Amino acid sequence: MIIEYTPEGGDTQRLDAGRLRASEIQAVERTADGRWDDIKAAMREGDINALRTVAWIVRKRTEPTLRYSDFDPFEDELRLRLDARETRAYAEGIVAKYGQDPEQLAEAFDELRDAAADREACEQAIADVTAPKAPVPEPEPELIPASPSDG
Repeated sequence: MIIEYTPEGGDTQRLDAGRLRASEIQAVERTADGRWDDIKAAMREGDINALRTVAWIVRKRTEPTLRYSDFDPFEDELRLRLDARETRAYAEGIVAKYGQDPEQLAEAFDELRDAAADREACEQAIADVTAPKAPVPEPEPELIPASPSDG
């Protein structure tokens, strides 16, 4: 998970929330008053409390004295993006869900492109999951060596 924080008039900061330390997760759980799995799910739904809390924890890595009350972004300044691993998993899920329906696949892949943090990784994931699969070769019959007495 990548949280993009774009303060008004400022540059976009990419905050990698894909791998947090146990102590960071505990701080997130205490601050957001929830379990980590629920907070991650809330982030995917765009929950501002979850996004703010996790973004604050990640920012504390480089700004250790940053207080939660001092990090109060506007709602539209935080956006969740998918990292490369998540993008691939979503691409696989899209194919599993929509099969070979080209219209639904195209629409779902467009949404995935918009959600992915890395456009190139997204295009590669889509190419990989939509590539024709090579047929599985049939096993060759086992040859039994002729014995010297066959003759």
